[in-house]
Formats: sequence, structure tokens, C-alpha cells
Amino acid sequence: MESQKIVDKLKDKFSEAIVETNTEVLQPFVRVKKEALINVCKFLNSNDELLFDYLMCLSGVDWKDSLEVVYHLYSMTYHHKIVLKVTLDRENPRVASVSGIWATANWHEREAYDLFGIIFEGHPDLRRILLPEDWEGYPLRKDYVPQKEYKGIDLT
Repeated sequence: MESQKIVDKLKDKFSEAIVETNTEVLQPFVRVKKEALINVCKFLNSNDELLFDYLMCLSGVDWKDSLEVVYHLYSMTYHHKIVLKVTLDRENPRVASVSGIWATANWHEREAYDLFGIIFEGHPDLRRILLPEDWEGYPLRKDYVPQKEYKGIDLT
């Protein structure tokens, strides 16, 4: 299915939740309100004409004034793709976990938590995945100040 048709289906079903769309870019996307994310994802996953059954990637992005989560979705049945984006408040970056819809989100969300500090509400095991539990800060944030020392090891 062409990306514009996917966007149209989403607009028909979730008109109030769609913040922005762009089908003219290499990776067509739909920006949704974070409150509607789970309902939109469930629809994309279960609708017989869409069947987005594969979360290819979930990434965090720091835009200095806000954080963003980007979801790359794929349908193994129909071979179409779409990207979802959710903008989060930088001071309180919280969004619902999609790990109940796509199991692979489990580790992707843990990575975004570890490196950006994004809290995925409802995640079954949200803890650091790459860094030690007592690491200070979130290294992929633009305002991150690297530690000078960790447990007696000079990091400079």
C-alpha cells in the first residue's frame, strides 16, 4: 500500500491525534500525539489492510528543546512501511511502551531509556541495557556532560 493511503487511513480513524504527516520524503512519516500512540499502534498492527507486524527500529532523537521517539514499522505480509514520530517534553520525557504490541520494542525502549532518559510507561523491565545502573546522565542528549571518573577509572 502506498504511504499516502496509509496516512489517509490513519487520518480517517484518528483525525484528532495526527499532528503532522509527510509522504514526500524518503521515509514517509506520521507524527501523532503521545496520548494516542498505543491506539494508533494497535490499529496499525491489527488492521487487516495494514498488518504492521514488525517494529524494525525505535530510536530516540534530541532536538535540544524536545525529545522524540521514532518508530519504523513494516508489514511482512504487504511489504509496506511507515514511520511514526512522537514528540516528548524534554524535562519529563514519558510515553507509553509499545512492547505489548511488538515484543522487539523491549530492548529498543531500554536503549532509548539508557541513552536519552525516555521513560516508557508500562514497560515490563525498564532498566539500563548498555551502561551500568549507576551511570550518571544520558550520553546521547545534547546537554550531556561526560563523567570525569567512574569507580576510580579516569574517563578523560
